Amino acid sequence: MEDHSLEKKYNKFIIAVSIVIPVVVAILFGVKLKDFGYNVEPFSFLPPIYATINGITAVVLILAVIAIKKGNQKLHERLMTTAIVLSVAFLVMYVAYHMTADSTKFGGEGIIKYVYFFILITHILLSIAIIPLVLITYVRALAQRFDRHSKIARITFPLWLYVAVTGVVVYLMISPYYA
Repeated sequence: MEDHSLEKKYNKFIIAVSIVIPVVVAILFGVKLKDFGYNVEPFSFLPPIYATINGITAVVLILAVIAIKKGNQKLHERLMTTAIVLSVAFLVMYVAYHMTADSTKFGGEGIIKYVYFFILITHILLSIAIIPLVLITYVRALAQRFDRHSKIARITFPLWLYVAVTGVVVYLMISPYYA
């Protein structure tokens, strides 16, 4: 049975979360714990961990698509929930790192600098855009609106995969310049 009310019920939540997350992340990105008297060493161990989480997210997303194409809805559901959990874990670690460490300046020159900033900017913009897409796609599945779910999933999947993969690429490109 299709549940139109479930979808409607979550609309305001999706809008709120889609606005609150980028705003809070942007604010926290500028907050340094040391400015508030907390003598915290930079969490410099986190970037390779959250880059790995991005890589795992990309693999999980691909496995989820394979699962649903093979008709394994339960596995698909578990994998997509895992991808969301991994993305939340990434976000928490990303914010924690940036609250304890200064931003790293990219040291590449020439064309590679433009490639890096193109990848970084598209990664950031799409990571913001993907929030409502993931939530809408997920809620449509919960509501068993599979016709509408698969329609938006065709947009959500490649964008989310791009964000996950470029997260790893950005890390690999910036990591030689970490202090």
